[in-house]
Amino acid sequence: MSSSSAADAPAAADAVEVENCRDVLRVFSDGSIHRTTGPSFTVPVEDDGSIEWDDATFASDLGLRLRLYRPRHRLPTDPGKLPIFYYFHGGGYCIGSRTWPNFHNCCLRLAACLRSVIVSPDYRLAPENRLPAALDDSLTSILWLRAQALSGDPNPLLSDADFSRVYISGDSAGGSIAHHLAVRFSSDEGRSELEPLLVRGYVLLMPFFGGTQRSKSEEYCPSDAFLNLELNDRFWRLSLPVGSTADDPVSNPFGPGGPDLKAVRFDPMLVVVGGRDLLRDRAADYGERLKEWGKPVEVLDFEGQQHGFFTIEPRSEPADRLMSCIRRFMDKNGCGLD
Repeated sequence: MSSSSAADAPAAADAVEVENCRDVLRVFSDGSIHRTTGPSFTVPVEDDGSIEWDDATFASDLGLRLRLYRPRHRLPTDPGKLPIFYYFHGGGYCIGSRTWPNFHNCCLRLAACLRSVIVSPDYRLAPENRLPAALDDSLTSILWLRAQALSGDPNPLLSDADFSRVYISGDSAGGSIAHHLAVRFSSDEGRSELEPLLVRGYVLLMPFFGGTQRSKSEEYCPSDAFLNLELNDRFWRLSLPVGSTADDPVSNPFGPGGPDLKAVRFDPMLVVVGGRDLLRDRAADYGERLKEWGKPVEVLDFEGQQHGFFTIEPRSEPADRLMSCIRRFMDKNGCGLD
C-alpha cells in the first residue's frame, strides 16, 4: 500500500484528530495522516500447514503485492488443475491488508474448502489514494494473472492452476470491487482483454455499496455493530473522489452517470448478505434488481449474521455453510468440468 507525504509527516502540535478508522487510520486537522502497521483487531492465525502460501509483487511501481494460497497435498477428488479464486479484502477502501490475520485466516479456509488457488491482492488505500485507485489496482492484479498464464513459466503456486476457471470474489469493499470488475469484463472487449483467462463467476460477500438516501438497514443499525453508520459514512468521506457524493457510481451501482446495468451481460453471480449487516438492504436490492432483469444472480441471506462474520469467526457454523454455498456455486458454474 503506498502512502503520500502527508502520511509520513507528523501532525502539528496544535492539530486535532478529525477522522479515526478503528485506530488504524487517523486523520488530523492539518492534513497529516497516521497509520498503524498492525490490524484493527487481533485474532490468532489458524494455519495447520495444509496450505502453502507466498507473496508476489504485481505492481512494482506502486509497491503492491498479493498473496497466493494452494493446498499442499492433493486429494483424490481434486480436479487435474485447480480453479483460481480471487479474494479482495474489505476495509471501506481505507484500511486492511492481505497480511491481516482475519483476512489471512479466511483465505486459508477458502483454499482448503474450495480446493482452489486463492489470490489475495492488496490495493492502494484512501484517503491518500481515493477511488478509483483501488479499482484500478484490482484490475492490474487480474491482468497480472493473465500475464502469468501467457508467460509459460508462472509463479510456482500457479503451476497447476486452471486459468480457464477463474472466480472473482471480495468481502465488503472487496465485494464492491468484484462488482466493478464484473461490469468491466462483461463486454466482448472486456472478455478479450482477459484471454486466455476465463472468468466463470463472481461472489460478492456483503458488498460495500452506498447512496445518499438511507436504507432501512442503515437507519436502524445499532451503534455497537461491527460496521455501524458512523464508520460507514466515515469510510465514504475518506474514499470517494473529492467533490463526489455517495451516489457516485463508484459507490452506488445505480447512481447517475454509471453504466446501464440492465444492458450488462453479467456472468453468474452470488451475492451474500447478512441479516444484521448495515449493508444488507443495499446488497439485497442490488441482487434482486439484477435478477428481475434476467441476470444469472443468486442472493443468499444469512439471517442473524453481522458484517464480515466469516472473517471474524472463520471456523463458525455459518462460515462453514458459506464455504459450502460458494463451492456449490463454483460447481454449478464451470468448476465441475474436466
